[in-house]
Amino acid sequence: MKPVALALAAALILAAALPSAAQDLPDLNGRVIKAVTENAYTPLNFADPKTGEGIGWEYDAINEIAKRLNAKVEWNLTAWDVMIEAVRTGQFDIGMDGITINDERKAQVDFSDPYMTSQQFMLVRAAEERIAGKESFAEDGDLLIGAQAGTSNFYAAVYEVLDGDEANPRIKLFDTFGASVQALKAGDVDMVLMDQASVQGYIGANPDTFKTVGEAVGSDEFGFILTPGSDLREPVNAALASMKADGFIDGLNRKWFYEYSAAQ
Repeated sequence: MKPVALALAAALILAAALPSAAQDLPDLNGRVIKAVTENAYTPLNFADPKTGEGIGWEYDAINEIAKRLNAKVEWNLTAWDVMIEAVRTGQFDIGMDGITINDERKAQVDFSDPYMTSQQFMLVRAAEERIAGKESFAEDGDLLIGAQAGTSNFYAAVYEVLDGDEANPRIKLFDTFGASVQALKAGDVDMVLMDQASVQGYIGANPDTFKTVGEAVGSDEFGFILTPGSDLREPVNAALASMKADGFIDGLNRKWFYEYSAAQ
């Protein structure tokens, strides 16, 4: 076969294969998926400072999943401390907030396959010189950590940085993750533990305000949470797999961890 004809034949075969691959995904026939997040976890989910509209990595991912499954998304907001219970009882179909997959949560809700693996880092003010890592932080009894109760960052602060006491007075609790970062900026606490995704978002948006110190403290896999026994789990996983395979996830990482930060 001539090169041109061979190329044409290959293109036709590829074109024929693409619809077939798309048909491999379940069709939800316009079903409405009730999604919930907190809008306080830059750059995964947060309010656009210009419009107030909810935006971020997780918004784009769920909207794309729905598109590929022929479904629609109804977005809702709730506080972190009630999100898992609200999804567990079926108030919402799927929830997201950079939620680490662990056994305790698996006992309450179903998880999608992991969509992101992220290490936790120590975020401090840009001028901070007392903290070089978790050892120097632990040794200085005057230093405070800001955290949101019940989160992976809170437990990392307790068990990876301090003495394992969940009531340690050096941990100052805040209602939202964003509030702990604002407390760090204001000097009310001295360090906040956060995953790599959020580190990139906050430092990108505030390059002269924050920095990280020391090595990573632990590693987390994030997953979407679903009502136990949900019939959405397999379709969501199938859509996620297709998004990883065709580069859509890589595009989201580039958009929210690099391009968005650079634009601020």
